[in-house]
Amino acid sequence: MSRLFEGRFGRLILPAIILQSVLIGGGFATGREIVEFGGSYGALGWIAGVGIFFGFTITAILMFEFARKYQVFDYRALFQKLIGRFWFLFDIVYIMLAVLIIAIMASATGEILNTTMGINYWVGVILIAVAVAVLNLYGKGLIEKFKTIGTVFLMGGYLLFAFLVISSTWEDALAVFTTQDTSFVAGDTSVFKILWTGMLYVGYSIAIYPAALFTIKRQTSRSDAVLSGLIAGVFMTIPWFLTYFSLLGHYPSEEVLGTSVPWLAMLSDQHVGIIIFFGIVVGWTLVETASGMIHAFIDRVESQVQEHTNKSLSDITKGAIAFGALILAIILSQVGIIDLIAKGYTIMAYAMMAVFFIPLLTIGVYKIFFTTEQEEETPDTKIDIAN
Repeated sequence: MSRLFEGRFGRLILPAIILQSVLIGGGFATGREIVEFGGSYGALGWIAGVGIFFGFTITAILMFEFARKYQVFDYRALFQKLIGRFWFLFDIVYIMLAVLIIAIMASATGEILNTTMGINYWVGVILIAVAVAVLNLYGKGLIEKFKTIGTVFLMGGYLLFAFLVISSTWEDALAVFTTQDTSFVAGDTSVFKILWTGMLYVGYSIAIYPAALFTIKRQTSRSDAVLSGLIAGVFMTIPWFLTYFSLLGHYPSEEVLGTSVPWLAMLSDQHVGIIIFFGIVVGWTLVETASGMIHAFIDRVESQVQEHTNKSLSDITKGAIAFGALILAIILSQVGIIDLIAKGYTIMAYAMMAVFFIPLLTIGVYKIFFTTEQEEETPDTKIDIAN
């Protein structure tokens, strides 16, 4: 299997798999995210989806090429190269958003496992916390294999859920398009507003991009970055549209669009085995999302430790960092899914756009196309004010 990862699969497809697998937990698993960022606009929600595709794709291409050109494969090194002495701003926002995303998934998983399988809320959450800690304990090799297998499993699951829902509600979805129904939203439904909603979705989702940095080491050319980024954009947007079309069949039902876990509401009429399978899939998504985001943070900490001590973090330390982050997320999860997504994600989206998206589209584009690595050797890249 190692030969597979070192070939074209590892260069072009694996980064997309890592991004999709990390995104799916915080971006698609409950369905609540799609309601807040596009689905609530009913017949016009697809406009947000188009904006999301272009946002995901452009960000992936630029980050992959920037990382490849400057050989920066953890987010601390990347942002030192991108925004110099202000790199620590991303550090602050990233940690806050990572904990927020994991908190949402922990809350959703506890609720879903309890509803679908009768597992006590805290038993389910603790089991998942242990799984994430173990994955980070054994490092990126196990994470790559886990995510590759898991992405096939997760996409199979979401394709099944979407097929079951869409096939039984397609006539209702068509009626939403026919009548141009946007009634779930009382305010502005202009094209600009809907596109901006999609960009906010991209904004908070940017936090997952550093999770794929360690896979970019295999890329050897700009064409690798462009093709891999395009694949990533497709992989990351397909689940959005699957969820969106599933929601349309129930639009504008408050019982579905107003609930904490719309997917669970949409599958309520299905066989109990399907609902249990959904619980397993969502549990898996939490493990993938949490392990990916925490692994990126551990890589950042380890690079700084190596810089100052020439030593790597022990496996036990990596596992402890992962478990500690999960504990913080579990505490935050008590706020509730709807408030965390509607308020927390929106605030973090603006913060991420300020410290990552805008610098990447401006400074990043300039450095990719108009400078050489030698020209970038400035004192600013050596400054670490977080020490």
